Amino acid sequence: MVKSSDELAMMRISGRLLASVFEMLDGIDLAGRSTLEIDALVERFITVDLAARPASKGQYGFAHVLNCSINHVVCHGVPDASEIIRDGDIINLDITLEKNGFIADSSKTYVVGDASPAARRLVRVAREAMWKGIGQVRPGAHMGDIGHAIERHAKRNGCSVVREYCGHGIGREMHEEPQVLNFGRPGTGLELREGMVFTIEPMVNQGTRRVSTASDGWTVMTDDRKLSAQFEHTVAVTRTGVEVLTLRRDEVSMPEAKV
Repeated sequence: MVKSSDELAMMRISGRLLASVFEMLDGIDLAGRSTLEIDALVERFITVDLAARPASKGQYGFAHVLNCSINHVVCHGVPDASEIIRDGDIINLDITLEKNGFIADSSKTYVVGDASPAARRLVRVAREAMWKGIGQVRPGAHMGDIGHAIERHAKRNGCSVVREYCGHGIGREMHEEPQVLNFGRPGTGLELREGMVFTIEPMVNQGTRRVSTASDGWTVMTDDRKLSAQFEHTVAVTRTGVEVLTLRRDEVSMPEAKV
């Protein structure tokens, strides 16, 4: 679970490249495009512009480079030519990238056009919940501190946190130990050590936390069909705190990102 300084240097490269994928997407109008079109756009950018590999493609038999989860889809949405992103939607794009043998993982929920105030609020709460979790990361802290901070923020804002899916260690493999739950009790769970690298990725729902999987075996949806939003970063435990390896330029000035 603990990465060497050389391994961390390689992971910084992967993280920075992955951040640039989202920065590219930030400049695109998603409305009117199919999710399969976005998948192809991201694949071309990663492979051609960045000379890297989309790590999700082929992982566990998944045929695409990203997950696209719209509105009540919690996670693992599958790109489809018939699925058109529309004004007012919220859509989470979850992308992985491998460079020089090391993988980075990140996701962002986009607000498309004139979304409702309630949808915008959910997206904000989910983003803040991720940063609340990141803010707990330091040597000597515990995994339970991260999960507790995430769930407490969601509940204080009238939302729920999905428990069936969580963050994970990452490095040469996409999914490594440890699991990073989005709920927990302070002071419990694995103690964090300098050099650990893992993702923090809360999925926050408007209504019930309960979810179900569609017949395609991938797409996870809220049981009550209310909205869900997710944010994710790959982080490293440093000697003094935390380094966000997939940090995007637009986040540098966010108040909640000051950890």
